[in-house]
Amino acid sequence: MVAWFGAVQAQEYGPAKWALGLRMADGATDAQVQRACDEGRILRTHVMRPTWHFVAASDIRWLLELTAPRVHRVMSYYNSELGLDARTLTRCAAIIERALGGGHHLTRAELAARLDRARLPMTGSRLARVVMHAELEGIICSGRRAERHSTYALVSERAPKARRLSRDEALATLGQRFFSSHGPATIRDFAWWSGLTIADGKRAIEMIRAQREADGGLTYWSLGHSRPSAARDRLAYLLPIYDEYLVAYRDRKAVPHGPAKIPFSSNGWVTFQHALVIGGHVAGTWRVTRSAGGLQVRVTPLRRLNATERRMLTAAVERYEEFLGLPVTFAIEQR
Repeated sequence: MVAWFGAVQAQEYGPAKWALGLRMADGATDAQVQRACDEGRILRTHVMRPTWHFVAASDIRWLLELTAPRVHRVMSYYNSELGLDARTLTRCAAIIERALGGGHHLTRAELAARLDRARLPMTGSRLARVVMHAELEGIICSGRRAERHSTYALVSERAPKARRLSRDEALATLGQRFFSSHGPATIRDFAWWSGLTIADGKRAIEMIRAQREADGGLTYWSLGHSRPSAARDRLAYLLPIYDEYLVAYRDRKAVPHGPAKIPFSSNGWVTFQHALVIGGHVAGTWRVTRSAGGLQVRVTPLRRLNATERRMLTAAVERYEEFLGLPVTFAIEQR
C-alpha cells in the first residue's frame, strides 16, 4: 500500500501508522505496521517537500535521487543560517555512516555523541539538519524502534536491493503512483506533494497519459479512477494529522468539506489537526487524551451530528480501538 501511494507523509510517527492501518483490511493492527517498519519493509526518511515520509524499501533509492536535489536547494539557506557548510555536512555524514556500519541502529542522541567525540558538537536544529542531510544523501534511514525512540540505520543495509531508475523513469513512476492513488488531482497538487516543479508535473502527465477532467475552472488528472461508491456515504473516519486525504492537495477547493465553512489554505487548521470525515466530507476534528485504563477520543464536530452519524462515529472509534489494541472511549464536544 505504501508503494501504491508512492510515499505517505509520516511527520508524526504514531498517527502515520494509523494512516496506514485505516487503509488496510479489517483487523490490521499497530503491531502489524510496527513490525513492517522494524523489519525494514517500510522505511521512514526525509524525502520530498521536505518532511518525513514512509516509503517502500524497494523505492527509497530512486525516490531520493529524483526529489533530493530540490530539497537540498530548499535547505541550503537554512543550513547556511545555522553555519553548516558543505564540508561540515560531508564530514558529519561520514562519521554517522561509520557509526552505523555493521548493522548498528542508533538513536539521534547516540549519533550526536559520536559527532561530539569527533569534535563536531551538534545539538537542536543543527543536529536535525545534519541528520536530514545524511538521509537526503541516501546514507541513512529509519532503523528498528528502540522502545519509544526512533533509530537510524544505513540504507545500504536496510534496502540493499532498492531499485535505481533514470530520471524520466522515476518521474513517470512517481506520477503514475500519485495520480492513481490521489487522483483526480491537479498538476499543482503533484508539484506540491512531490516537491518537484510544474514542468516536472507536465512531463509526468505526458509520459503516463493520464485522463483529463475539467471542473470549476481547474484541470484534474487521474489514472484508473472510479467514482466513490455509495457505501462511502455510510462511513466515518478518524483521519490522523497530515493524512494524505488532506495534505496531498495544494488546491484545497477540491477537498470535500461539506456545508460548513472551513478555512482551508496551504496552512489550513484542519491539515494540522486530526480530522473527522463523514461521508467523504470533513465534519470536525478529534484529539486523544489518556483515560483510566486506556484512551479517550474527544471529537469536536463542525455541526451537530444526527443519530446515524453518531453510530458511524462509534464504528470508527471501535476500528481505532482494534488497531491500537487498547480500550478507547469517545466523547463529543460541541463547538
